[in-house]
Formats: sequence, structure tokens, C-alpha cells
Amino acid sequence: MLYQRGAKGNEVRKIQERLKELGFYEGLIDGGYGGGTETSVKAYQRASRLEVDGQVGPTTWKTLFDGAAIEEPGIYHKPLAFKCLALTGSIETSAPVPECFAGLSGDFDQMGISFGALQWNLGQGSLQPLLKEMNTKHSAVLRDIFDDHYAELASMLGEPLDEQVDWARSIQDPKARIVEPWRGLFKTLGRRPEFQDIEVRTADSLYQRALVLCREYGLRTERAVALLFDIVVQNGSIKPVVKEQITRDRAALPPSGDVMADEAATLRIIANRRAEAANPRWMEDVRTRKLMIANGVGTVHGSQYDIQTQYGIGLRPADEL
Repeated sequence: MLYQRGAKGNEVRKIQERLKELGFYEGLIDGGYGGGTETSVKAYQRASRLEVDGQVGPTTWKTLFDGAAIEEPGIYHKPLAFKCLALTGSIETSAPVPECFAGLSGDFDQMGISFGALQWNLGQGSLQPLLKEMNTKHSAVLRDIFDDHYAELASMLGEPLDEQVDWARSIQDPKARIVEPWRGLFKTLGRRPEFQDIEVRTADSLYQRALVLCREYGLRTERAVALLFDIVVQNGSIKPVVKEQITRDRAALPPSGDVMADEAATLRIIANRRAEAANPRWMEDVRTRKLMIANGVGTVHGSQYDIQTQYGIGLRPADEL
């Protein structure tokens, strides 16, 4: 197990917090292993007379955390649906786990508030069901988070749609940024496992569509599910003409004798063909994003991804296929 530049998640946040506590890190506690975290790790390694490589492996972790064994990322033990939502949510929100589940933006698109891994919003009525479910199933948790602002939030959910959007605008600054304390309150909500579970359930229809597409193409791996889920979220579907192009390209592939290599090659075909069907303005952005998932590694919007190590999504058979 190894944490290095590009790693994301709670374990990276834990490393940052410990380095900060020891006086080696002055950056944001954001769960993203960037250059600042790497530099701080190197400084700690020098001071501790360890090998200086900027990576937190078993030895550096043990030294940092008083002899404890290095921890596996918690996301490894989550269902594939959670992992796929976390990956696509991280790309959508430019935030690692768990912050991707707390993605928050204001009224830049006239939707009032957009929140969560897939940016459900008030304007289209897609966010209200999540908040209402949280209030129904976990009202004590919601009350604890929002405290003396809970009554206002609950009241807002009972208002007509236009008044809900007006309320959302009332808690933003002129640049459509959610102001405090509301920003912190919503962010705290998104970090709660109860709300993350609601997000996963809400995204289940998209996940099921991804599984159907995988079966149509005879795909069997976790990486395939992640790619098709991202296509369903970002692009909606694969049109029949594109499907025919994919089928033709796939038939022209020389057999490799390696089932997993053949599947990876098919994923690259799907990624390229779906990108070429996108709006020309966004074609290369879509291609970069989809090929990163198809290949399992890559850089999207300046962030490095290795979906096996960061999200536990491998080129191995998916249990649901």
C-alpha cells in the first residue's frame, strides 16, 4: 500500500492532519495528495532520517502514526456503485472523496443551489428529494448538523419551487457563492455517511443503466461499469449510430488471447467513439475524461487519477455483471 502524488481520500486527509500537527504542513486539509503534501512528506522524511521519496508507504506511515500499520483506503470496502459515483463525482466537482459528495455551488446557472456528487439542484427539483429523505430517515442527524438553522431549512423544503430558489439566492453573495454558516453546514451534510448513502441510492437508476449498457456490449469488468456510468451521467447515452461504429471497430480488433486486454481495448474504442459524438467544443475534454477511465490512469482537469489505487476500481470482473 502506498500514498503518493495524485492519491485522494480520507487517508490522505489523515496524513495531512498529522503532518500539520507535527509542524510540517501548512496547506489545506483537503484529502488531495498534491505537490504541497508531497513536499511536506519529504521534509518529514528528512527530519525522521527516512528514505526521502515524498511517498507515504508502510515505513513512513508507521513512523508518522506511532507504529501503526498502514491503512487501506476505506473506499476499497465500498460497493462498486459507491466507487463509481465517487469517481464521477470527483471529476464533476474537482474534489476528492469525501468532499466530492459535498460539492456545492450557487446560482451561476439559475438553479438556486447545486449540491452533491452529481450536483442535484433546487431549480430542477432534483435536490429536494435527497434533503427530504435525509429529514425523514435521519432527522436527528440533520438537526445536529444545522442546529438553529434546521427549522429554516425544513421550512424551505415545504415552500413552492420559486420560493425555494429565492431562498437559495438569499444565502449567496453577489458572485453566487454560498455564504457562511450555510456553506459549512451543507459541506458537513455531504461528508456524512447517511447522506452519501442517499446520494448513492439516488444515482442508482443511472448505475443500472450503466450495467445494462455493459451487458449490451458484453463487458464484464469494474472499469467498464465505471466508464459506462460516467457516460450515462455526462453524456446521457450512446446513440445507435455510435453503437454501430463501436461494434465495427471492435470487430476489427486483432485477437490478443488476453480477455482483460481485449476488454481494455474495447473500452478505449467506446471512449473515443463517444467523445467524437460529443459537441465539437467539448470533444477533447470528453475524450480525455473517458480515456482516463478506460485506461485506468490519466490526468483530467489538472488532477491525476489512478482509479485502481484511488477508488479500488480494477480491470477485474464486476460481481453485478
